[in-house]
Amino acid sequence: MGSAHGAGNLGTFIGPAGLALIAGSSNFVSPEATANALIPAMNYFTGLYILALIAVLFRARLVARRVDLYLDTLYSAFEMIASGITTVQHLHGWVPGGLAAVEAGADEVIRAYEDIGMRVSYSFALRDQNRLVYQNDEEFTASVPAELRPALQRHFARFQVSLADYGALFERLHAKHHNKERVKIQLAPANLHWCSDPALEMLADYSRRYDAPMHMHLVETAYQKEYARRRGGGTALDYIDRFGFLGPRLTLGHGVWLNEADLDRIAATGTHICHNCSSNFRLRSGVAPLNAFEQRGIDTAIGLDEAGINDDRDMLQEMRMVLRAHRSPGLDEDDVPSTGQVLRMATTGGAMTTPFGSRIGSLAVGKSADLVLINWDKIAYPYLDPETSILDAVVQRGKTDAVDLVMVAGEVICEGGRFTRVDRDAALRDLHQSLRHPLVADEIERRRLSKALLPHVRRFYAGYFDPETHLPYYRPSSRV
Repeated sequence: MGSAHGAGNLGTFIGPAGLALIAGSSNFVSPEATANALIPAMNYFTGLYILALIAVLFRARLVARRVDLYLDTLYSAFEMIASGITTVQHLHGWVPGGLAAVEAGADEVIRAYEDIGMRVSYSFALRDQNRLVYQNDEEFTASVPAELRPALQRHFARFQVSLADYGALFERLHAKHHNKERVKIQLAPANLHWCSDPALEMLADYSRRYDAPMHMHLVETAYQKEYARRRGGGTALDYIDRFGFLGPRLTLGHGVWLNEADLDRIAATGTHICHNCSSNFRLRSGVAPLNAFEQRGIDTAIGLDEAGINDDRDMLQEMRMVLRAHRSPGLDEDDVPSTGQVLRMATTGGAMTTPFGSRIGSLAVGKSADLVLINWDKIAYPYLDPETSILDAVVQRGKTDAVDLVMVAGEVICEGGRFTRVDRDAALRDLHQSLRHPLVADEIERRRLSKALLPHVRRFYAGYFDPETHLPYYRPSSRV
């Protein structure tokens, strides 16, 4: 089987991994699998809150309960690790309060990942404008009925981190955490509509000075595509390119509404894309043109944007979703993703979008020993045709109950469904108890406000874009 070696918190491969999946290939290295199959650990992208569309989008922010960030992060980590995820890009946001409160919240999130043993690349998403709709906060507030304005103003006043504070937050978190083996700090311009020009300038400068990767949601929806046209007269990619964003340090989340010229430039600059298939289905965002990404050789990662199709964080299921969602009509298998391509996206593709880079994502001598052991009987029993490749079987049949062992940096953090560092049952009990108390006054006010505002949000977006101007990449059906 080969070997992995752990020394303190640093584990590296020191011998051949006989059952390691070769990313981009449909075969395993021999020998043939017996009881278990060893695969590279998967890398996954999440956000603390769902980034949604219109009703879901603004209501999710308004109605979110106050939650214990440490316990909430552990809850997510339990689900991620159970499906073979060892590295998470955590995009944090919408934390009320000033710099001290946000920094304390960030430390709690990072502490949870450290306690459970996961790798995390943490970023606090910067938003300094248009926090509810694609319009200045004061202008939108003035447009709603007078009786709603005080509550809306109180909601906006909850978020007190300025641009200068954001810079200080990044510097402090970077100094405290970035040199840790399993923790890295990077940047997150939340989205074009959420970032002013001064914010984009500041983030580009920090990225250059610290060689810090950036993860930016971009054109997730048709509304965001139209917003970019109105703001800059071109595409969202055109706009951020003015600030020097494009290149290997940048990952674009979603990219559903990128045009062909955008994709050509992304490929030429080595910019990455994170594909959030389930999230896009859930939120009616559209279908990202993954086949076009692959044809251009764009490095693509797989993300869930907080939760997958079953309201969980199951990467094995998400891989199947990615495999199946882009099977456009035809007979040429090169036109649609293969299991090898999907595995690459979930492993090396994700790794390259984080500061961990080439140290993780594949099983090779000298790399960090992050791996997942899959119970072969769960895949092959009661029968698997001998002509089925092991990679096809694992990707198409693998479920969380087949994950026998998860290792990070040479340390086993989960085995046989038991987490080695944290008591899962106790943590979930504590989380459950923490949310049993009644809603407090401001939570009740925000829930009422969300319902009262919905008609005004819908009115704002009515006719915002013209669907007749859209020409799809895929043609899965016909009206004539």
